[in-house]
Amino acid sequence: MLRLLANQSSRIDEALEIFSLDLMRGEARDDFDVTQLAMAWSESTTDEELGFLTDYLANQGWITKDRQIIYRLGAQRSHIIDGEYLCRVEVPGYSRVAELTENPDSSQCFVAMWFDPSMNAVYENGFETAIEAAGYKPFRIDNDPGLIGKIDDEIIVAIRRSRFVGADFTHDEKGVRGNVYYEAGFARGLGLPVIFTCRKDMIDETHFDTRQFNHILWEKENPEDLREQLTNRILAAIGQGPNRNG
Repeated sequence: MLRLLANQSSRIDEALEIFSLDLMRGEARDDFDVTQLAMAWSESTTDEELGFLTDYLANQGWITKDRQIIYRLGAQRSHIIDGEYLCRVEVPGYSRVAELTENPDSSQCFVAMWFDPSMNAVYENGFETAIEAAGYKPFRIDNDPGLIGKIDDEIIVAIRRSRFVGADFTHDEKGVRGNVYYEAGFARGLGLPVIFTCRKDMIDETHFDTRQFNHILWEKENPEDLREQLTNRILAAIGQGPNRNG
């Protein structure tokens, strides 16, 4: 719940509105997104559950939960007990989110991609060099010399140990790579940053639920462009890694 509120805040001092379920059912409005996401992320089914969770976050000092004044049909009403209130994430809350969602001491980037010989040159000249240039160590599960257990378990462990994930959605004529969607989704569920990439001619074939994310688009004949774009995206979104020189 705390991570959701932090992610939905467009600026550090923004107060997000939480609405009652009765209001959501009774009025056609466009500003219920945060409430609906809060219900889904926290698996709450009632106003009271959401109220309990936000009370807990407030008591920890991670958010401020305020009464808001609502003007509706010319009448001024103050609401907090019936499920309408404002939530603002405080600095300790953002610090707690960072503790929960990041591995700040990790230098590893888990790479989720199509493991096919046709992708080897792109990986070596694009992904691998870009990640290393940003100061991180790329990790591909098929290149792990220590792989001895069940590969699914090894993937989960490797993602949990990573600072972020690079997910490439390029595929062949047989269809999309389900493992890439799974691994990217698992990482996002953990709160780890995911950088999305795809070969330019295949972006329209990606699933609608990931197409909304900003993908780095690359062309097979130009791995240098991919390397430059990916390095810059990592530095901008994640920051300089511990292994970078200069």
